[in-house]
Amino acid sequence: MSRAAATRLFWENGYEATSINDLTREMGIRPGSLYAAFGDKRTLFNEVIAAYGRSPAGEFIWAAMAREPTAFDAFHRILLDAAAMYTDPGTPAGNLLCSAAAADVDVAVYMCDLRNASVDTFEKRLATARHEGEIPAAADPRRLAAYFTAVMHGMSQRARDGATAAELTDTAELAMAAWPAR
Repeated sequence: MSRAAATRLFWENGYEATSINDLTREMGIRPGSLYAAFGDKRTLFNEVIAAYGRSPAGEFIWAAMAREPTAFDAFHRILLDAAAMYTDPGTPAGNLLCSAAAADVDVAVYMCDLRNASVDTFEKRLATARHEGEIPAAADPRRLAAYFTAVMHGMSQRARDGATAAELTDTAELAMAAWPAR
């Protein structure tokens, strides 16, 4: 069964607008097979989100955090990678976690929690940067984390609205100009 087809549908249409009929048609299976394999649409969606998190599109943040020597370099790499990935013609525009927003309360809370995890991850890295003297002691890691998360989510939406990689790269560079001076 093609989880890739399900991923594309959820990414393009969101959770609510993706029907069981859409999923079974694109995955090339019968509804009974979908239910037998995944239980229901929500379980399939959860599996899609988990797989996305392990994919290059979902792991680029953690990869930059691990690979780059400074917090500035990590955040710069994250935003530049977002500009490229969110406009990659091989995938739907934007970021699945931003694109698959849902009216269903349980799914909406689940997606909100996943998006807010980025704020927490960013805050930890920025707190370390402050402790190590990379950013001034007066810099607020939580506020900076919220800012960079908002920039990324905005870049995702701009990509869905047709922004080019060059436009998003400009946004990334402008966002980095807000980095607190030492």
